[in-house]
Order: sequence, then C-alpha cells, then structure tokens
Amino acid sequence: MTDQSATADPETADGTVLALRALGIGDLMTAVPALRALRRALPGRRIVLAAPERLRPLADLVEAVDVLHPTAGVGGLDWHGEAPELAVNLHGEGPRSAYDLLGTGPGELITHQHPDLPGVAGPPWRPELHEIDRWCRLLEARGLDADPTDLLLAPPPRPTPHAGTVVVHPGARESANRWPADRFAHVAQALQDDGQEITITGDHDEIALARSVATAAGIAPWRVMAGRTNLEELAAIVASARLVLCGDTGVAHLATAFGTPSVVLFGPMPPTLWGPPPWRRRHRALWAGRRGDPHGDRPDPGLLELAWEDVLERSRETLAVAERRLR
Repeated sequence: MTDQSATADPETADGTVLALRALGIGDLMTAVPALRALRRALPGRRIVLAAPERLRPLADLVEAVDVLHPTAGVGGLDWHGEAPELAVNLHGEGPRSAYDLLGTGPGELITHQHPDLPGVAGPPWRPELHEIDRWCRLLEARGLDADPTDLLLAPPPRPTPHAGTVVVHPGARESANRWPADRFAHVAQALQDDGQEITITGDHDEIALARSVATAAGIAPWRVMAGRTNLEELAAIVASARLVLCGDTGVAHLATAFGTPSVVLFGPMPPTLWGPPPWRRRHRALWAGRRGDPHGDRPDPGLLELAWEDVLERSRETLAVAERRLR
C-alpha cells in the first residue's frame, strides 16, 4: 500500500475510489468485505481508504487498499487532489460523513439515505443489521456484489515471541463494555493453573488495568504487554493466540479476522450487531440478553450478569475444541 499522507496525485486521480471509514480497529475489520467488494468490482481503480493513520498496519493486510489517506474522523477529511470518480461512505449514517465526501466533488457518491440530504439517493439506514452486512448491502444496492464472509486476514508478516498464548484483554473504549478486572483475573488465574500461558494486552491508557489483573491472577509482570506493543505487534499476538478473551472491543474483531478462537463478553449491545458472525463457529459470544446504554459511564448491568465461572467454562470449552481441530 502506498505511503501517502494527505493529497491525491493529480496525474493519477482519475479512476480513484475514495472510501471513508475514519473510526477504530473493529470498524475497519467489519468493513473488510465491503472494501474487497470494491476491489473486485472496480479492478482498474485506485482504492483510497480515509482512515486514521494508526490503522495503517491493518489496512495493509486487507489486500484491497492502495492508499491510506490519514483521516482522524468526521471533519478531518483533508482532500486536496482532483475529485474522485467514486466516493463511498462506509463511515456512518450521515449526514456529516456524507458532507465530507461531497466536499471532494466526487463523480458519484454511495451512501445511505438521510433527510438532510434530499438530493442524494441511497438505501435506508437499517439499525438492526450486523455491521458487516450493513456495508455489503449498501454496495449491493448500487449493484456491486459483496460477500460478507470475505473477512479473513493473513497474519502480520513479522512473527511474535508471544505466540501460542491465551490473550486476556480486559480493557474497552467504552466503560459500559468493561467487565470487572477481578473477574478477568479469576479466569486468567484458572487458565494459568490449567497450564495455559497468559498474555495480557491493552493500550497505553490500560497499563494500570492490565497490571492489576496480572497481580490479582499471579501472572508474571513480563506477560503484561499493555502499552508495550504497536498495532502490528498486537495483531501478531492475536493472530497467533490459542484463545482471545475480551469484551466488545477492537481486539474481538481482530480475533474474528485472523480466525483465532475467542470468547467475547457483550453488555449493552447484542452480538447480532457487532459480534462474531454466527457462521464463525470458533468464536463464543456471551450476552445476558438485554440491551443498555453503550455510552454509560459504568459497566452495563447486563454485562455484570456474566459470572466469571461461566466465562471460564466457555473458555475451557473453546480451547478444547481448538485443540481437537489441531490433532
């Protein structure tokens, strides 16, 4: 993928397809089938992905993106090249994301209907759709075939010294999705007692959380990788793991993309919207069955209904199934 930071080359801008998805790890992973559909349908075009710079290592693995155009979010699309032939709003319902793309002067815009955009056609926004299906159906409404099962990634090219471990990722961007640290510690300690090697991951803001889980579980400090990995290294750890245990966050989507067995804990949002697709049998989504506020400032009550003993049992079952497949 081209290392391009801000502007499109006027000499090559003709035939450019600009796709906006300026969000996080999980958001990019759920857009992989749609990006690959654009590549298949428009093989002679240059696919430009407007997304945060930190996602570059993952964009490289999608094998459908020619250029990453660093974009921090809505309002951050700083496009100074010639108008793209096609702009595709994979970012959200709109209208702000659609306005960003319209500002590039595209020959055509693919987006959802919105009352603030009466002159722009598109399918209606359907909140009940799984995020993967949403973007595939958006393209299908335009006549472009999309395969929602085309979401697997090859592992990062650089190996990791932490291969073959159970990854415990206790953090999440939203407080509502954070299962209590002491429960993660109970499960991690039991799996370590079973003979599993544990790696605890997280970003720089989750170092204290990860260390608290390790301390409570009796896990060696050097197994805490929170704040010590870049995204490529984190992806390599997840891709080579025996199991990933986490909440509804980006690492769960990495596990799905790499085919790594996972146990994912859901709180305010059902797994039918953001969880592993049901045909991906090596992933277990646990949910109490009731929705809540995804932006709440404390763990969702439904998430707290998930007992650590049940999560441990599902983790052991998932590991056993994975081990049988390897025999």
